[in-house]
Amino acid sequence: MNLLLTITLSITSLLPQADDNFWQDSIPTEMRQSYIAYGEQYLDKPWTALPFTVFAENKQTGNRVNYETICFEKRRQLAALVMAEIIEGKGRFTGKIIDGIGSFCEETWWGIPAHYAKAIPLAELQEVDLFNAETANLIVWTKYMLQKQFDDFSPDLCQRIDREIERRILVPALKKDYWWKTAGMNWNPWICSNWLACVLLCEHDEARKAEAIAQIEKATQAFIDAYPDDGGCDEGPGYWDRAAASMFEVLRLMPDFPDDADKIGRMASYAYKTYIGNDYCVNFADAHENKAVQQVNIVYPFGLWLGDQTMREFGAYLGRQKGVLTNPAALYDKSGNFPTLSRELFFLRNIRHFIEERPCEPLLKDVWLPNLQVMTARRGNLFIAMKGGTNGESHNHNDVGSFIVYADGEPLFIDPSVGEYTAKTFSNDRYSIWTMQSQYHNLPQINGIDQKDGRQYAAKVISHRNGQLTLDIAGAYPDEAGIKTWKRTVSSSKSAITITEDYELSEYCHPTRLMFITLDRNALSRIHFDTNQLSATIEDISDLLDPLLQGMWGKQIYRIVLTVKSQKTNNKIKYTIQ
Repeated sequence: MNLLLTITLSITSLLPQADDNFWQDSIPTEMRQSYIAYGEQYLDKPWTALPFTVFAENKQTGNRVNYETICFEKRRQLAALVMAEIIEGKGRFTGKIIDGIGSFCEETWWGIPAHYAKAIPLAELQEVDLFNAETANLIVWTKYMLQKQFDDFSPDLCQRIDREIERRILVPALKKDYWWKTAGMNWNPWICSNWLACVLLCEHDEARKAEAIAQIEKATQAFIDAYPDDGGCDEGPGYWDRAAASMFEVLRLMPDFPDDADKIGRMASYAYKTYIGNDYCVNFADAHENKAVQQVNIVYPFGLWLGDQTMREFGAYLGRQKGVLTNPAALYDKSGNFPTLSRELFFLRNIRHFIEERPCEPLLKDVWLPNLQVMTARRGNLFIAMKGGTNGESHNHNDVGSFIVYADGEPLFIDPSVGEYTAKTFSNDRYSIWTMQSQYHNLPQINGIDQKDGRQYAAKVISHRNGQLTLDIAGAYPDEAGIKTWKRTVSSSKSAITITEDYELSEYCHPTRLMFITLDRNALSRIHFDTNQLSATIEDISDLLDPLLQGMWGKQIYRIVLTVKSQKTNNKIKYTIQ
């Protein structure tokens, strides 16, 4: 069968349109009421015109949050109204949606200023970034679902959408040699999954459609090939949602795509291999949330598609815990920077399978990702995750050799994660931001020197067995730190986590300090050490927290510093966390 025909048939079989009785007959009443109420709150809200002055703030002051807040809220409004209309099916929301489509068509550019070269958007400069692609995805699935209603209003409406998608996405994505087409990080599948939807739902030139699909296949394969064999996402679980999960959205719509099933399975399983419990996940690299990172509306369909029982049951567990069967709109609202309409629709298509699924929390005892050099271990009431890797990873923090510890399901020693994105975050000044620096991770500062950014600054794995990892982290520090070797061993047991710092320095210049970041002012009592070797201080660093980090952790954060008393260049220090 012709690939384009196969894909078209796949969409219609996978996802019925809004006039299909499925949406009223198959979705439980309580769920339907939630989506409808969510849309109703936007019925009387006017459509916002996005201000150029706020767009320009990113170039003027570095602030990107102000524009994103306005931009994403407008997209949230459309996503809420569309879902409400699909679920209710009475036409009550259609007029507001049509006006919204008109407002979106009048926007100059659908992306965000952080990804744009000019201070204001220009109609002739239609770059394809993450968020103009995602906005396009929202609009094309709206068109697909409500095509009958739109055509009843005016056949010109869907034609206008097609023209906008053509000039904003289809033409530039096809013709420009964008860097993300060969990237092994989230931009590639995030954009490709949205681009593919635009191609399948709005592209009418068959030759151009075939070329675009070939490019998307090639780009997606490049992403899969670049991914480590262990399936680990060096961008962290927060970005897994737009890395491996977006790759799945490409594969779901391209049934004949030649894939490596085993590797894709490992890429998927990262979602539960980095799950701590109590809704927390390992938050290495840039993560804007420390809870609820894994989204039900992608975890469950991905697991179902793969036949991964652990992942399916994890999705069912997440859904039950988060009330997806009683108030799904609350989760839908938070399923992205703005609600991801297509993901929610595909999830609901399988709602009966979901309801019958046995929920199970994946509290894995041991995980080892050898390429990423990430170990997790669960013993008794303690959970630890430790990472090696390099300081040149995507969304990197200088954190080679760092670890996090959770006790009784709550954070004890943390990775602070990342605050609000600004122009500085992805500039040459990135490592002037405190959350990127090794001194604000659970790491040693050696001879007064912190770790350095760059792929060459890396760990070496000395040994690993379940519950124990030894890394030589000397290579993560610059030469001026004077380190010959620094073997850090983390060993987990039911009673304690034991850390050994076994090191040799070429010279002694300044006292070495061992850092621990915590939310608990009394956390020092959990660290047991030899006072002949180490002295302890506690610093309140709460003033470093911005609003986003306060939302994650609360308003108080502390740094415990254990200072090595000895000036010996050869030394071994052992301490435990209980």
